[in-house]
Amino acid sequence: MQIKGLLVGLVALGALAGCFETDSERAVAGAVGGAVAADVLDENVVAGAALGAAAGALCDDVNLCPPSY
Repeated sequence: MQIKGLLVGLVALGALAGCFETDSERAVAGAVGGAVAADVLDENVVAGAALGAAAGALCDDVNLCPPSY
């Protein structure tokens, strides 16, 4: 059941990813997503938030998220 909640959260976060324009906005969304994912998986929430924030901030630098114009 935990995996289902995680997948729903990731799909929702992915759908919103195109709405964010700055690295800061993407970092905040990534931090929230990472913290939620870590909590669902019963892992360290702070580490999940840190990894999510890094992924969100850097996703456009490695062309994982589309640029919003």
